Amino acid sequence: MSETIDWMPDGTPYSPRFADRYHSENGGLDQARQVFLAGCGLPGAWAGQTQWRILETGFGFGLNFLVTWAAWKADPARPRRLHFISTEAFPVTAHDLRRALPQSPELRALATQLAEQFHGLLPGVHRLAFEQGQVQLTLYIGDAQAQLRQQMPTADSVYLDGFSPARNPGIWDPHTLKAVARCCRRGTRLATWTIARAVRDALAENGFEVTKMPGVPPKRDNLQARFNPRWEPRRRADPWSDAPALPAPEARDCIVVGGGLAGAAVAFQLAQRGWRVTVLDQAEAPAAGASGLPAGLFAPHVSPDDSVLSRLSRSGVRTTMQLAHTLLAAGRDWQHCGVLEHRVESTDGLIGLPRDWRLEGPGADAQPHPGQDWSRPADAEQRAQAGLDAAAPACWHRQAGWIRPAQLVRALLDHPGIAWRGHCHVASLRHADGSWQALDAQGLVLGEAPLLVVATGYGSDRLLPAHWPLQRMRGQVSWGTQAGLPADALPPFPVNGKGSLVPHIPLASGGPGWFMGSTFERGHDALPPSAEDQSAAHAANAQRLQALLPEKSAALAPAFQATPRLWAGVRLATHDRLPLVGPVDPLRQPGLWTCTAMGARGITLAQLCAELLAARLHGEPLPLDARLAQALSTARLGG
Repeated sequence: MSETIDWMPDGTPYSPRFADRYHSENGGLDQARQVFLAGCGLPGAWAGQTQWRILETGFGFGLNFLVTWAAWKADPARPRRLHFISTEAFPVTAHDLRRALPQSPELRALATQLAEQFHGLLPGVHRLAFEQGQVQLTLYIGDAQAQLRQQMPTADSVYLDGFSPARNPGIWDPHTLKAVARCCRRGTRLATWTIARAVRDALAENGFEVTKMPGVPPKRDNLQARFNPRWEPRRRADPWSDAPALPAPEARDCIVVGGGLAGAAVAFQLAQRGWRVTVLDQAEAPAAGASGLPAGLFAPHVSPDDSVLSRLSRSGVRTTMQLAHTLLAAGRDWQHCGVLEHRVESTDGLIGLPRDWRLEGPGADAQPHPGQDWSRPADAEQRAQAGLDAAAPACWHRQAGWIRPAQLVRALLDHPGIAWRGHCHVASLRHADGSWQALDAQGLVLGEAPLLVVATGYGSDRLLPAHWPLQRMRGQVSWGTQAGLPADALPPFPVNGKGSLVPHIPLASGGPGWFMGSTFERGHDALPPSAEDQSAAHAANAQRLQALLPEKSAALAPAFQATPRLWAGVRLATHDRLPLVGPVDPLRQPGLWTCTAMGARGITLAQLCAELLAARLHGEPLPLDARLAQALSTARLGG
């Protein structure tokens, strides 16, 4: 459930849970600017840095984040990337965020942007991106101590905030402060408004040099500290210690093999961090493989137990939508329109949502579960528009829509730090003198760099260890024009299930088109498909459409009888259907990484996987829960 907020007569938000107000009596702005920002020596401390990582306990209404973001924007010596990591056990709603907008026009504009992305905050990790990805807010939703012990981000500055130790002792608990200390490097500065003796003692016991400072009225004193333990801190149990030492900025050259969704995403994320990236692709144009799908869907996966794939897909959808908002034209290249899922294989009528998401009865709409920001039972109007009856197992994915993958690939590659080269068929790789070389079939060097990332989709299996269980899967999509169809012949939104129908997509010819697919032909990689295979694919897609939309499928029956057009591509998948992200063999092959095996979920997962790869290389906070990152790691396949 969403956190309940009461509002005081002067408009200050008040927490019934902790019987305390969110802001100080004289307003939170002075506290944010003087206690936290200045208390950590900012903005001066981050001047000239490539990145700066701030850890906060207690996000609340995000005022500390907004003030820090505004200071970053105003600073000509700001770091290239600002990471703000904040814990919050009881997040407020976007509605309440908007109600508490700051009066300052500058902060008000930033708070509005924050509220637009402040949705679906289920327990776990959520990455919100601003300023074309240069400002990244990573929210840890849940108990602060548990989240910090699990995620283990590295912090350059720490804001200790939250309700008072008397009202909310857990966030000031010695074990929580120990978890904070484990996230600090030597020299990390910490600031807080409380001078409670228990807090000072716990900080000192965990390696902080603690100093009382003049406070912001009405408080007489504040606290500042520096992490400088008398002992050498133990090496953290860091699952990402396989990341290589980065070369100097002037020597950060990288080769990415593959010019599809995964390769373009990796190239973009590295270029955003200052790398010079050369993309080698065997085709004559980008997105010539499976990423050339004319139109596809991004949508969360749902399961009653909220499985790894379900949680991973939500993080992927969020990342994909943020990039699409920044790089693509809505209505032409993509659309955040929602997607109806008809669970055609359900034998008990259930729609796959976790039970606590399906709130019913009085108050369900007033206090919605954050899961319903993502997916909820389809309503009567949505079912009627899809021609489904009230008993059909169907759910509505709010954070979902359609996208043209090739347009996204081209937009990602259109970066001054990326050079794309076509007609480069990489047949083998060679490590020599600290660099990786990409070789063609004749042994000629196509490119050379200290870092090489294999991201060629189904071609990756030729360059990766032979014992990795990778499988090729061909997919075929039937498509055609909607010319001559009545306006309501097809649903106004995409529908997925076992297969998917994506209607109303603008075609190059000018009219809207529909796309139905895709087949899953394991072990098949022949392109183009034979005439017999194409005929079988059309028949399979027509059968899927009949099961997916029994009433609406009749509108496309003539098109299938006349043989619609067909698109085909080949995907690569692992045995567990999860992507591979990480170093291939960090001990014996340093500098060789991969981002591949997206299977049928490249649109949803490729951008998230690329950001994960870049975060691991740069020691940044991960864009998703550490356990989910482990589930994608190449380490799961063994040496």
